[in-house]
Amino acid sequence: MVDFHKRILFSDEAHFWLNGYVNKQNCRIWSEANPQVYVETPLHPEKLTVWCALWAGGIIGPYFIKNVEGHNVRVNGDRYRAMITNFFIPELNNHDVQELWSQQDGATCDTARATIDLLKDTLGDRLISRFGPVNWPLKSCDLTLLDYFLWCYVKSLVYADEPQTLDHLEDNIRRVIADIRPQMLEKVIENWTSRLEYIRASRGSSMPEIIFKM
Repeated sequence: MVDFHKRILFSDEAHFWLNGYVNKQNCRIWSEANPQVYVETPLHPEKLTVWCALWAGGIIGPYFIKNVEGHNVRVNGDRYRAMITNFFIPELNNHDVQELWSQQDGATCDTARATIDLLKDTLGDRLISRFGPVNWPLKSCDLTLLDYFLWCYVKSLVYADEPQTLDHLEDNIRRVIADIRPQMLEKVIENWTSRLEYIRASRGSSMPEIIFKM
């Protein structure tokens, strides 16, 4: 299928901590001697959980995971399906659904039977997911547009004015995502496509299993 990669709608969630906390797996201190550095973080730091979907045509979201009282909460199956029903599907209907495929990661709330059935009701076989009609290959998540572009880009900007409240942080996230122009997404798609070509040329066995067999 020509330009199939431009028809994939990638989706995922990310945490944005108010204090700018970064996952320690992505933060290293290099030194010839023990620097005796201590990094103190609150036991339960305040954060926002944000969902977005991104494709060559634009971005759907952000959607902030909250309970009925408007408080920020963690994602679970019921909240994820509520997001799909009340936000994602209505937004998706503004596009040509017949042309779009949807991809999601392998989180339990994303891949529960009730969630997969709900997505298949709208997308049919155009769902790329664990337990979905098209399985998402293992170890391929680092190649999605959100993991290597969107979240890193947004986090590099939203803390510039040192937000002191979750409302301020949420406003910053909305503003930064809204400012992403189609020209930037075109460059992201070109970069991502070149990664796929490299993997295929090196006989990789992750994303090409989907892209180049369609």
